[in-house]
Amino acid sequence: MKAILKVLVTIILALVLLVGGFVGFLALTEYRPKPVMPVQLLNQQNKILSPGEELSITSFNIGYAALDRDTDFFMDGGTMSKGISRERVEENLSKIMGFLTGQDSDIYLIQEVDERSTRSYLVNQREHISSLDGYSSSFGVNYQVGWVPLPLTEPMGKVLSGILTLSKFEVNETSRHSLPGEYSWPTRLAQLDRCLLETRIPLTDGKELVIGHIHLSAFDEGGFIRNQQLAFLEQYGREEYSKGNYVVIGGDWNHLLSTNPEEFRARHSANWPFWLQILPANFLEEFQWAFDENIPSNRTMEAPYNPRTTFVSTIDGFLVSPNIEVVEVRGHNLSFEFSDHNPVTVRLKLGQGSEEEPQDLVGVEDTDK
Repeated sequence: MKAILKVLVTIILALVLLVGGFVGFLALTEYRPKPVMPVQLLNQQNKILSPGEELSITSFNIGYAALDRDTDFFMDGGTMSKGISRERVEENLSKIMGFLTGQDSDIYLIQEVDERSTRSYLVNQREHISSLDGYSSSFGVNYQVGWVPLPLTEPMGKVLSGILTLSKFEVNETSRHSLPGEYSWPTRLAQLDRCLLETRIPLTDGKELVIGHIHLSAFDEGGFIRNQQLAFLEQYGREEYSKGNYVVIGGDWNHLLSTNPEEFRARHSANWPFWLQILPANFLEEFQWAFDENIPSNRTMEAPYNPRTTFVSTIDGFLVSPNIEVVEVRGHNLSFEFSDHNPVTVRLKLGQGSEEEPQDLVGVEDTDK
């Protein structure tokens, strides 16, 4: 009995040391960015934007080129933590690049872009996408963990990921603004550090087009962290607009974007996903929403995509200041072939909106179904 007890004590001590050492490793390597940090701009362009000019912006959460139609995800009720294979990730990335090249937008807001992460087989997606000719690029890290141990059967592993902004226009400045709210310790050691990636584009009249690129939290129960992030965005948008600037906040909101959200929830209450939140009714109410609810931009990931049974919704889009006219907003129905999101494109005209008469052009019919 003494020998058995000794062995058990030894095993327990070894496990404690192993777990303690792993937590210590995560704590020592934890990514703790400053509230505001400058971000390097690569491949500066010299095209100058003018008031009254039209421009197009496309937002696309690429799901680190791994969350294609044949995958699920463990945080959403599935079992998988990474792509099917390196070959599939490279194939998905090639299709993503083809879409971006064919769209030819003036600005791209791209979320879930991996550098060298286990979940996407170390494929450097940032490098590939930033190589698009005729664009500057800036990258805001929002997920940097030495090793994510979940799920235990197939850990996500090392993660280095973020959001990427591409611009055809000359850029004055790019910076990373940390979004408020975090998980409790030690959970936060393996969680994302969300941010707003700011791009300031000079105009010929001395003002700026300010792009706030976001990817808000998703799996915070009750939306507590997201509420803090929304409060930050309200203050940010109003401050920039009060300076006379043109403001666009866009990306993956992880909130339902709908002209009638309560009616949408009532229709889908039976399979409503636990993470999907509804925006406060008066959120930045003087700004204009631009999204296409006719083409869903996101699918749930509890199982591979099935067009007959998978829950879909619109959570990707843009919030635009009153001094910008929304000309058109259009979702792209890619059938979630190589990402769990569909992209959305907005065409804007600077200097045509007014504070008294904001534009209301949400849910515009897609022309390329």
